[in-house]
Amino acid sequence: MTRGPAAAALAARVKAQKAMKVQPPVPRIGHNGGPRLGDLPAKAPSAPFASLHPVAPAPATAPSHAQVAMDSAMAGPYEFANNFAYFGEGVIWPGFPYLAELTQRPEYRVISEVRAKEMTREGFKLTYSDEDDENAADKLKELDQACYDFKIIDILRVAAEQDGFYGGGHIYIDVCNDNDRAEIAAPLKIDKAKIPKGGLKGFKNIEPIWCYPGTYNSTNPLAPYYFRPQQWYVNGLTVHTTRLLTLVSREMPDILKAAYSFRGLSLSQMAKPYVDNWLRTRQSVSDLLHSFSIIAILSDLQAAIQGGPWENIYNRVDQFNVLRDNRGAFVLDKETEDIKSIAVPLGTLDKLQAQSQEQMASVCQTPLVKLLGVTPSGLNASSDGEIRVFYDTIHALQEHLFTPALRTMLNCLQLHLWGEIDPHIGFEFVKLWQLDEAALAAVKKTKADTAAVYIQEGVLSPEEVRKDLAADKDGDYAGIDPDDLPDPPDQGDGFDDVSTQGGGAKPEPAAQQRSGV
Repeated sequence: MTRGPAAAALAARVKAQKAMKVQPPVPRIGHNGGPRLGDLPAKAPSAPFASLHPVAPAPATAPSHAQVAMDSAMAGPYEFANNFAYFGEGVIWPGFPYLAELTQRPEYRVISEVRAKEMTREGFKLTYSDEDDENAADKLKELDQACYDFKIIDILRVAAEQDGFYGGGHIYIDVCNDNDRAEIAAPLKIDKAKIPKGGLKGFKNIEPIWCYPGTYNSTNPLAPYYFRPQQWYVNGLTVHTTRLLTLVSREMPDILKAAYSFRGLSLSQMAKPYVDNWLRTRQSVSDLLHSFSIIAILSDLQAAIQGGPWENIYNRVDQFNVLRDNRGAFVLDKETEDIKSIAVPLGTLDKLQAQSQEQMASVCQTPLVKLLGVTPSGLNASSDGEIRVFYDTIHALQEHLFTPALRTMLNCLQLHLWGEIDPHIGFEFVKLWQLDEAALAAVKKTKADTAAVYIQEGVLSPEEVRKDLAADKDGDYAGIDPDDLPDPPDQGDGFDDVSTQGGGAKPEPAAQQRSGV
């Protein structure tokens, strides 16, 4: 017999109910009849958040046959991490789309932009170790102009911003045709064979969302490229890792590198709990300021409680709210009505906001005066000490993040200009902490007075002082000829008479004359 649609639906519903299993209640550990720890299941309960897994590539980033790469070799570590992740606070990689959304909020954007701008504000200066090379100045000038033409500082700044937003940045070395897939997939050796004279096209910043890691070694910790991709897929193009400079300042442990797409921990992800706290505090303070005062109308509620009309009281309150203004007037019944104002204390709200700001600034190691423009208050308050510590942190980041990539970029520029690499050319980052004109003049005067005393006391000769001035690269007299001494100044008639008379006594040093020795 053929069953109708209703009967078929009823049978399917009954079958589904039979298939359902009633889950037992979650056991509790305790002394009141609860199970022992050894009686609990060995498998950890599922976490209420997403589990760790290798990052999924963006559409068209990697070929379909290469999207898994070697992540299957990490099945064991991922299972361990997922089983024990619930002990933490659900700290997992949020994904590139979410991190990109966070860049729209000023709290997250300013953190990364301030650090990146400070890291590239003063730039770097080229150095030359061979002082006897007559062409050193011309070489440095030409290379410095090439750094400006190829926008090296801007490239590094964008890479530092991407490192803060996404946990890493990429700089592509463009030396060949983009259509030459075989050449792009091959290693790039920094020599004149791969980069001939005039063969450098430029450097390009590639956002991490378009780069998906290829094969990597996850079995031999002794290998040089252990947990480091040898190839990257850039929108389907296979690019060798030597052609794509990867800048990561906060690397993850090996067990989490694949889950973070072989980048590091972003500043936005680190600051999120503190930014959320600041946003809640700011909104709570705004709500308190909006309704910090509550008006209480004392009226005769006994009649309403005993069955009187509540509408009269509501109408009375509505009238008061309409006329509630500094220019409004409200008439009260002197017998049955009165008004009281209940205000919320606001004396500590500024301290709560300041603490939230300090916590938000501490996670990124940036003083408030640099991050938010908030200067310290109070007598003789100054943030010079905090700024000095911040500049030391920035210098360490420059050395760690920029040095390998910048050295490679300078070598590429030298091959592009001259067809060879000069081993004497180096670089150093310009100090961020610099004295103002008054302080700098005071330091120069102190050095000059010290040198004059040394010469007068016979500790140093004028030639030695001149050599010291010529060797000071940051001084005003760097590069002068130490041997080209000027004529000594005229000492006057009295000094000349004493020095030219035969058998005359040698004048005593000024220090001995003053002391009477």
